[in-house]
Amino acid sequence: MTRFAVLAFVALLLVGGDAQAQGPVFSPTGPDAEGYGAAAGFPPGTVLTAAQQEHLVATYSHFDELVPARVVARAAAPWPFKRVAEPAIFYRFGGQRHPIQDYLDRNPATGLLIAKDDTILYEHYQYARTDRDRLVSQSMAKTIAAMLVGIALAEGSIKSTDDLAASYVPALAGTEYGATTLRSLLQMTSGIAFSEVYDNADDIAQLSRDLVEGKDPAASVARFNTRVAPAGARFQYASSETEVLGLVLRAATGVPLADYLRDKIWQPIGAEADASWVIDHTGQELAFCCFNAVLRDYARLGRLLAHDGAWEGRQLIPRQWVLDATTLSADGPLAPGTATPYFGYGYQTFLFPGAPRRFALMGIRGQIIMVDPASKLVMVHTAVRKQPSEEGSHAEPIALWLSLLAQFGKP
Repeated sequence: MTRFAVLAFVALLLVGGDAQAQGPVFSPTGPDAEGYGAAAGFPPGTVLTAAQQEHLVATYSHFDELVPARVVARAAAPWPFKRVAEPAIFYRFGGQRHPIQDYLDRNPATGLLIAKDDTILYEHYQYARTDRDRLVSQSMAKTIAAMLVGIALAEGSIKSTDDLAASYVPALAGTEYGATTLRSLLQMTSGIAFSEVYDNADDIAQLSRDLVEGKDPAASVARFNTRVAPAGARFQYASSETEVLGLVLRAATGVPLADYLRDKIWQPIGAEADASWVIDHTGQELAFCCFNAVLRDYARLGRLLAHDGAWEGRQLIPRQWVLDATTLSADGPLAPGTATPYFGYGYQTFLFPGAPRRFALMGIRGQIIMVDPASKLVMVHTAVRKQPSEEGSHAEPIALWLSLLAQFGKP
């Protein structure tokens, strides 16, 4: 066999038999790259300047270098994705048909990955980010926390979702959060007043400052102590509810959330890179945010959820828990159009309206993992939108997702 033939044979092996398959695509630029600090190499800021536009790219790809974080160690042997030649992808938005490159040209995505079950169809990065950068989840971490609750429940560390939070976290005894069931916390229907509008003067800003400055996490959530609606009667998005769940998890399992995640999910799915989860000064993970991982490992997580908690024949998260967490309520406070103008809500997870069952992990500034269990289609989207929450900012990602479902969403 000639040297050329040997090299060609090796190439075929490396791409899983498809000589046209390609690896990730990297771009040194992106929309408004100059505004994001391209001339200075997308420079990092400090904790005080991290949210300034010129530092956002670095902040959202090196967040765990700004603040303390606990490592979630990768698997000893990574589970490999397959690849195929990148297909032509189009989507409809604003009454027009666009190639997918238009999406990247119009949206400040740092990473965009599309996979169908075990095969990557598309993997692109912008703003000089790579597949080695750990990209911050923001509130996508909430869904991770909810899945850990389901595992702890199956293992008996948590007895029931009807238990009150104070039965696991005695420091919350005598508080409204302490008198709230885990189910209401999972569904964000505690009825406890908590503002989350991202104006730096709201309750989420106060909670974040308390945790960063070293205040006890139980005391930090206990300050929000006014119940304005009966538990279960009204949905109100509140990161404080997830923080309480994190305290419950730590108390019930006896181990840090990052370690529990490592053992129960991260290493079993064959994560290829170390992840991290930001911690406060007491060593408690911020359960509501700030998990950091490479894009393909987020895709592995999405694939796990697409398989309803199963991975290569092993059930890592109880199937019924994933179904309960991601199935729409036909009516009531969690229904689409009631919980939010578009999405419904499950257990710390946003639910698409209608059938079949589809759901999304979502975080501010454009962090999204969309999942279709029927076809095993997953889209991972990380971004650096200029504002934490912009009206209409989900319209184009949803349009892209719906077009992907039309093109690739058949089982």
